[in-house]
Amino acid sequence: MSNLLNPFRHRSEGQSMAPPRLHTPRDAAIAVTAPTHSERRAAKRLAYATARQARAARPGVRGWRRAGGGHVPWVEAPPEYRGTTVQVCGLWPFSAGSGTPTDGVPLGKHQLTGATVCGDPIMWFLSRRILNPSAFVLGRPGLGKSTLVRRIVNVSAAFGIIPLILSDLKPDYPDLVRALGGQVIEVGPERGHVNPLDPGPLAPDLHRLPEATRRRVGAEQVGRALNVLTGLCELVRGGPLTDREGSMLSASLREVYTQQTAPLIEDVVAIIAARHPRVRAMSLDRGEDSRYDDTVENLLASLMALGPDGRFGDTFSRPTTVPMLLDRAVVFDVSGIDTAETKLQAGVQLVCWSYGQSAVSAAKELADAGLRERTIYLMIMDELWRTLKAAVEMVDRVDEITRLNRQKVLGQVLITHTMDDLELADAAATKKAWGFVERSEMVFLGGLADGEMGNLRKVFAMSAAETGMIADWSVESAHTADDDNTVTANTVDGTAVDGVGNGEPPPPPGLGKFLLKTGKKPGTPFEVVLTGVEKAVNNTNKGWEVAEARHRIGRQAVTS
Repeated sequence: MSNLLNPFRHRSEGQSMAPPRLHTPRDAAIAVTAPTHSERRAAKRLAYATARQARAARPGVRGWRRAGGGHVPWVEAPPEYRGTTVQVCGLWPFSAGSGTPTDGVPLGKHQLTGATVCGDPIMWFLSRRILNPSAFVLGRPGLGKSTLVRRIVNVSAAFGIIPLILSDLKPDYPDLVRALGGQVIEVGPERGHVNPLDPGPLAPDLHRLPEATRRRVGAEQVGRALNVLTGLCELVRGGPLTDREGSMLSASLREVYTQQTAPLIEDVVAIIAARHPRVRAMSLDRGEDSRYDDTVENLLASLMALGPDGRFGDTFSRPTTVPMLLDRAVVFDVSGIDTAETKLQAGVQLVCWSYGQSAVSAAKELADAGLRERTIYLMIMDELWRTLKAAVEMVDRVDEITRLNRQKVLGQVLITHTMDDLELADAAATKKAWGFVERSEMVFLGGLADGEMGNLRKVFAMSAAETGMIADWSVESAHTADDDNTVTANTVDGTAVDGVGNGEPPPPPGLGKFLLKTGKKPGTPFEVVLTGVEKAVNNTNKGWEVAEARHRIGRQAVTS
C-alpha cells in the first residue's frame, strides 16, 4: 500500500505525524456518563427489594405473600347452583340474602354480610317502605330489647323526632332522656299524680280552632276519657262494665267536659250521684229514685275506688302534677310503684299512654290549623304484658289507643318478651293481642325458644333457618368451671373476649341480636353495636352494681 493511501505506515525521522481528527457522535458525552453494568444490577436489586417491602406491608388478592402468610397460588372457584325456592328451600332465603336499606336509624351490622342495617318505623314509613309507622319488639329478658329501643330513641331525636316513653317501669330510659335534654316525670303514690281525664297540656289553646274542629276534637277527647276510665273501673272490679253502666259513664263525661276543661274523677262521681238528667236518661229508672240508685251503685263504687281512699291512693284522683312538654323527649318514670301492685302498674300505663296520645292529638290539630309547628312523635309502649295480664278487658283498651296513631302523626313501638305474654284468658282476647304484632309493619325478633313463637311462623312465613337462628339466640351463655369452681372465660393476650373475663362468664349468644321482619319477606339478622357514649346510658342493671362488686371482690379473695 502506498504512503498516500496509508499515511501511518511510514514517517520521516523527527517528524511528528498526528492521527487525523475523526467525527465524534453527538451522544458520546452521554455514553461516557452512563452507569456501568454493576451499577445497573445494583439499581435493579434495590428496586426489587423496595417492591418486596411494599408488598409485605399489605396483603395481595391471594393473601400475604410471605412465609406463613397464607398466600394461595391458585383459588378454586366455588361451585354454583341455581334452583327454585322449592328445590333449594333449605338454603333460601339466606343464599342471596335480603337487601339492607340505608333509610332510618343505623341499628347494627348485618350478621351475614357485615353491612350496616338501618331502619325505624317512622323513617321507613316516610320513605314508603312500610304502610304504617309501627314496630313490635319481642325477645327474652336480658337480651337487649331496651338497648335496641334506646338506639332508636337516641338517633330519632337527632332526626328531629320527639320520643315519648309514656311508662317506664324499670326504669330504662331516664338517663338517656336526661342526656337528650328531655323531661323526666315521676308518677306513683306520694311521687306524682296523673289525671286520667286530663286532655293534655295544649287544651287551653284548642279554643283557637274553628268551631267544627273544636267539636270534633271534644268528641274525641270524651272517647279517650271513656276508654281509660272504663279500663280503670274494670281493673278495680275485676270484670267489665255493663252496657247500661257504660252509657251512664259516657253521658256523665259529656256533661262534665261542658263544665270544666280538665275535670277530676270526683266531678264525675258528683254528677252521677246528683241524678243529673243527662245521666238519668241512660239509666232507664222510669222516674224512680230508688231504681236509679240501685242501677248506679256498682258504677259509683268502682269510681270511688279510684279516689284518694281507694286501692290506688291519690295517683289518679288529683290534677296532673307535672304537665308534659311537647318540644323535647319525655319519659314517665313509674318505677316507684311496687312490683306487687300489678293492677296499679297497669292502670298507670293505661293512663299515661292515653294522656300522651291526647297531647299529641291536640298538637296535630293545632298544626293542621297553622297554629303550631308540625312535629312527628314516636311513642314507646314498653312492658306491654303487664297491662294485658292485669285484666282480660285491657286488650280492648290498648287496642283503642294503638289502632289509629298513624292519623295523628304518631309512630309507635310496642315491646314485650314473648308471644306467650299475648296469650290471655280467652281465645278472642288472645286473637286481639296477637293482632298487635300482626298489624306492626316492622317486627324485631330477639332470642325466643321454639315454644315461645306463637303464630309468628304462619304470620311472617318464617323459614326453618330463621326460626332456628332465633331459637339459638335464646339459649343461656356457655361457661366452664375450673378446679376451684371459678367460672372462667376465654381470653386473648390477657384481654377478655367480648368484654368479659377474670372469672366472669361470657355474654349470652343472643345478646343484642335481632331478626328484622317486614311481612312475609326474608328477615334481616343484625347485631346492635353500641358506641362508647351509648354505653354510659345503657346500664339497666344499676340496682345490682353493689352486689356485683361485692361478689367480684369475694371471688377474687377465694381464688387468690
